[in-house]
Parts: sequence; structure tokens; C-alpha cells
Amino acid sequence: MKFTAVGDTSIQRVLTAYDGIEKVREFLNLGDVRFFNLETTVNKDCYANFYSGGTWLRCEKKVLESTKLLNFNMTTFANNHCLDFGHEGLLQTLKNVDDIGYIHAGIGRNLREAAAPKYLDLPEGRVALIACTTSFAPGALAGEQSRLLPGRPGVNGLRIKTTLMVDDADIANLKRIAEKTGVNIKYEAMVKSGYTHPLPEGIFALGDTHFAVGKPGLTTEINKADMARIEKAIEEAAFFADYVLVSLHSHDRQFENDALPAKYIEDFAHRCIDCGAHAIIGHGPHLLRPFELYKERPIFYSLGDFLLQLENCELAPEDFYAQFNLTSDSSMYALFKARTRDFTCGLQRQSVMMESVASSFEMKDGKLKSLTFIPLELGLGMRHSKIGLPRLAKDNAILERYAEMSKAYGTEFEIGDRCAKLILR
Repeated sequence: MKFTAVGDTSIQRVLTAYDGIEKVREFLNLGDVRFFNLETTVNKDCYANFYSGGTWLRCEKKVLESTKLLNFNMTTFANNHCLDFGHEGLLQTLKNVDDIGYIHAGIGRNLREAAAPKYLDLPEGRVALIACTTSFAPGALAGEQSRLLPGRPGVNGLRIKTTLMVDDADIANLKRIAEKTGVNIKYEAMVKSGYTHPLPEGIFALGDTHFAVGKPGLTTEINKADMARIEKAIEEAAFFADYVLVSLHSHDRQFENDALPAKYIEDFAHRCIDCGAHAIIGHGPHLLRPFELYKERPIFYSLGDFLLQLENCELAPEDFYAQFNLTSDSSMYALFKARTRDFTCGLQRQSVMMESVASSFEMKDGKLKSLTFIPLELGLGMRHSKIGLPRLAKDNAILERYAEMSKAYGTEFEIGDRCAKLILR
């Protein structure tokens, strides 16, 4: 079975033929399964939420339809933008993605639907997709349906508990700060009234942040119920399908290094493969993260941005303008000019955010047989009408950087003319 996969696709305009599209499409067509992460909502006439995934992203159905130009057949939109336009916007997106015919997972009208594997049937075999996200807005987690109440639309969330580890002296100082400021008064009253549970022994809270005594740093713990739900879906999918893909959207990193995934992401990916998944496709941070081969199965920690049109939104809610001391009487140009400090910052002005790879891999008998990457550039410095569209890079610089960051995982590539092949031992 052959697969192609790319990363974040933040599309806001109808995609038409452009200079460079043919080489990208030719590469994507190498796969029987062709995956992308849809990083926008697809709806019309929906109210905007008070919060967003960073930019209130929405496009109309014709924009999503235009992605068929690249011959994709599998996607997910389980990410931090899914509730940019509320639950109605999410449900419209769900319907529009269904109407267009993309196999998708990670979003549903209730938690059971959001967590369920979805299947793509091909002459070459059957492929399952399971999708989840650690990056999602408050209220975006799907709710389970019961005999009494319908479920809540939303994402298949993977919740992460973070605890900051400090020494005894720091804990003592934090307790003095809490006593002087009264920051924990509300929480303590809720515990006393029975509205929430007391913290586990050894954990101290300062507001919403949890601390414990230990080696300075932070620890992360995957929610056991969420992990069990995902493992159950993998086991089911492995029974019904020939190959199982797991998509993870996560922004979390290792301390100050944006290019390294948080340690729990490594643990999650390994656990999914141990349970029966054949490939993990990561996306979310808008930049490349390393590749790992684990038990002869691929883990793409982040494929980076495939298509980036964050500054092509035609409309924005009043809340977005207010963040920059503007009103909706201002133009979108004025809004983006304010947010980017006169177009000097932002994702579309950082080279690492405008460079990515596309992957093509083949699996046989459950193991990776071959893997090739091509480097993509998204038009850094081009006119606004052309920026954000993927094109084959002019040289091997992106691949060389990608190979270097992947060395930590024992990965080696053979780099040729704008392509890199994984060396299988």
C-alpha cells in the first residue's frame, strides 16, 4: 500500500492552477492514500466564538472543493481552530467535508463519533484513520451521548496534565504568595462546598498551575481515559482494516526548542504503534519536526505547513479587531498590518514556518518498505497573492536541515536532487 501525506493546510482562497502545482500534484499522486490536515472551518453565516485558534479561520465550501485539485482523499480537522465559529460552524464543516467525499476522523456530533475510526476502501486494501488533538479550545472536547442526553459535538481530545517541579524553598515561596494574594480562595471554597476534588497529596496549586517537589522542570501525563479510548479505536481499526493511520495535532514542544516534540508526544506515538497503528502523522506547530522509525513503522512528528493563507481571511469578528485596538470599520488589511507590526512578524515571515516536506511511503506486511521526502517552499517574500502556496524547493537546504534534526532519533537519509530517501537498515 502506498501513502502520501502533508501537514497543515490553512486554506482561505479557492485553489487554482499556479506555477509549481504540477510537481506537487505529481508527487501526491504516488499514494493510494493521500492525507492532509485541514486547518480551517468550512461554514457560512455562523457566529464567531469569543476565542479562536489564533486567527478566526473559515472558508466557504467552494474553497474546500478546490483542494480536490491536488487529489487528496483523506483528512482531519480535529485541531485548535475547529470551534472558531462555534458548534454550528463545526457541524457545518462536518457536513461540508462529508459532502465533498473526504474520509475524515477526529470530529463528531458526540465523543463516540469523534473517536471512531473512519475507513477508506481502495482496490489495494482498506485503510483506517483515527485522529485526535492535544490543542483545542475550552468546550471543544466532544461529549459522550447517554441514555438521558445527546452528546456534545467536538474533537477527540487528548488531554495532558502538566506539573511544574520545583524545590522545597520554591514551594514555600509559592505558598506565601498564595496566602498574600488570595489567588486560591475561589478554588478552596469550591473544594469546601464539594464542587471540585481536592488536589492529590504532594501537589500545590497557584491559580490554575500545579507544582510539586522534584527535579526542576516539568512533567506531563496523558489522560488515562483519553489514551484508553484511542487505544481501543486502534485495536478495532486493526481488526477491520489492513492499515491504521493515527493523526495527532499538537503544538507542544520540549522547553525552548520548538522543533522538538514534547516528550509525551513520543510516548503517545510509541504506544499507538505498540497497540497496532502503522503510521503516526503529526502536525500543528507550523514547522518541521523530526522523523522517527519505530518498530519498522513511521512517525512524522510534524510535516510542517503545506499551504498557509492565514492573512487571506475575508472577514473577522469584532473580537479580532479589538485585540489590536481597532473596530470592524477598519479593513482586513489594517487588521493584519496591526497584528504583524507592519508586516514584519508572523508565521508568513519566518522561513522555518514557510518550509516543509511532503512524504511518500510504501508499506508491505505491516512494515515500512520505502520512504521519500521532497522539500516544499511556500513563497517567503513573494507578493501576497502568491504567498502560502506549496512549490518544490530550489535546492536541498530544507532536506539537509530535516535530516540533521532527525539524527537524534537514529534516522538517516540519502539526499539526492531535491528528494531524500530513508536509509532502511
